[in-house]
Amino acid sequence: MNNYLEQYNILKQKENYTDSEIDLGNNLVIRNFSFMSNYRFILPGGLGNNDDYEYIPAVEEDYEPDVIQELLNKKDAEIQENIEFRYHIVMPKNEVKTKDIVLLFHGFNEKNWQKYLTWATYITQKTGKSVVMFPLAFHMNRAPAAWSNSREMYSVSNQRKARHPNVIGSSLSNVAISTRLHNKPQRFIWSGLQSYYDVIDFVENIKNGLHSAIDKNAKVDFFSYSIGTFLGEILMMTNKNGYFSNSKYATFCGGAVFNRLSPVSKFILDSEANVSLYSYVVEHLESHMRRDEVLRHYLYTQPEGNNFRCMLNYRVLTKEREEKFRSMSNQFYAIALEKDEVVPAYEVVLTLQGSKRDVPINVETLDFQYNYTHENPFPALPEIADEVNKQFTNTFDKICEFLTA
Repeated sequence: MNNYLEQYNILKQKENYTDSEIDLGNNLVIRNFSFMSNYRFILPGGLGNNDDYEYIPAVEEDYEPDVIQELLNKKDAEIQENIEFRYHIVMPKNEVKTKDIVLLFHGFNEKNWQKYLTWATYITQKTGKSVVMFPLAFHMNRAPAAWSNSREMYSVSNQRKARHPNVIGSSLSNVAISTRLHNKPQRFIWSGLQSYYDVIDFVENIKNGLHSAIDKNAKVDFFSYSIGTFLGEILMMTNKNGYFSNSKYATFCGGAVFNRLSPVSKFILDSEANVSLYSYVVEHLESHMRRDEVLRHYLYTQPEGNNFRCMLNYRVLTKEREEKFRSMSNQFYAIALEKDEVVPAYEVVLTLQGSKRDVPINVETLDFQYNYTHENPFPALPEIADEVNKQFTNTFDKICEFLTA
């Protein structure tokens, strides 16, 4: 196998959603498949969620056209890219129906799979398991292309900075998701639940023998990064119909409850969006549920909703959360990074091992001998290529060993 930098540069040129099969070399391929979400109705503007919303700017502006409404604040249920989309499976070239899969969940505000392609191919080569790269709602290719277009976002960014002159961490990269969550923070809940139900549908399609490339008896394991771990934890905690009773779960730079994260970053969220989101899903969630019957139904009466709720706030449903993690502690393995400022290592430990550190989940904290960030743990830079390759290999050997143990 090529080293990390070489592999990264090769794979990022090959990825597309159009071809049914893409040869990756090393006896591996990407196979692309289509998916239709059945859960647009729970999104704002859907039949089951009459949460209609008219955008009102924080500051009235008359000197420029308002592009925010046109580009970003459409009814979520009507955004077709989020309903019909393609996803990748990295798998051995000669395998017709794979017997084992690893569901890979990405981080917040991700727009492409470039950094994950090297991760996925390494996992497949080392474990023999096929890696399903399943996009979260309104991420990757499940979002309109305009949201990732710097030219399109330029005018939005200018308006946002004019209305919020003290905003921190605002960038062309995060202005779309920041504006949408600032205006309507409940999107985090509804899109999270849509992602959950989509994954359950995906797994049930497999178990019903409906997937052309995955055996109906295939074992389902997980590997997640950052906020993708939030979704994976809810899937594992809920364990619908016992689907994940024997699943292994490896996580990298993820695992902490939501209110212990620090997501303000030019690659993730700006400060105004973070305040709005935190206010809604942490500080005032109970009062919102009292007023919103649909929200109350999903977060109080459904097991996945209760598990979602217990992962939002460290002090809510703490006993229930820790009991769940204790009951499946042998299924979990987490790697955190010492200098991760978005998902701090100590917060991963506090969530997964509990307030008394008596939940026996293995959380390992690593540190790399080069400058890295949460968003970019393995920089694709020639001057540090050897050290990055060493740390990448060490990290993913640990993950692969756990997934095959």
